[in-house]
Amino acid sequence: MRLLLALLVVPALLAQSFEVATVKPSAPQSKGRWIRMQSLNQFTARNHALNTLIAAAYNVSPKAISGGPAWIDSERYDIQARTPGTVRPTPDEQMAMLRQLLADRFQLTFHRERKELSYYALTVAKKGPKLTASTTSPDATPEGPPPLVFVLSPQGATLPSRYATMTELTSVLQRAALDRPVVDKTKLTGRYDFNLAWTPDETQFGGTGPWENHPVKYPDLFSALQQQLGLKLEATKGPIQILVVDHAEHPSAN
Repeated sequence: MRLLLALLVVPALLAQSFEVATVKPSAPQSKGRWIRMQSLNQFTARNHALNTLIAAAYNVSPKAISGGPAWIDSERYDIQARTPGTVRPTPDEQMAMLRQLLADRFQLTFHRERKELSYYALTVAKKGPKLTASTTSPDATPEGPPPLVFVLSPQGATLPSRYATMTELTSVLQRAALDRPVVDKTKLTGRYDFNLAWTPDETQFGGTGPWENHPVKYPDLFSALQQQLGLKLEATKGPIQILVVDHAEHPSAN
């Protein structure tokens, strides 16, 4: 029995690391940033600073990260990595591999604290939510439902979402779109299908989106959330758990 358990555990442990990964400085003219699986085994992160990589890997807002070297939010990197196995890893598995890469290649160490910070509380608007209960099956594909990924165009930003929770919505908003943490206070526990579309302002997505100098097509994010989803973002302040970087180095050679 002990031998059987060991054989079952080892592959799971091995799956926490990329098979191979390259980390290179981003091209100076690069705009925008993203993380996605480009194929079954090809993981790519484009134009990310170390602090936004940490934010994605540990599911925190970049504004909830402090400490570290001076270049933590100024130097940008591209990552190309191969994932193990014959099945596309889930978003959680991808982030576990990214966490291991940050430890191995950037020598990242940190601790957590609580600090008074400005943040957005996601709540239900007065007229109630405008959300459709998801009919997506989590077993529809080997990878499960599609992850929440922003689509940026000259007209604005869209977030097509399937089988998504409010916690997942707040997570993706704080990690990539907004300039402060977001806390789910909707008390909505279901999974929903929805499409959110808005025109970002200069504080969102680092102010570098392709919608700059283009005609407005969608409402702003705060209006879009109320009109399209029946939700509100309320600015407030309170204790938030932050991640304090104790040590980080420039990435080791590929």
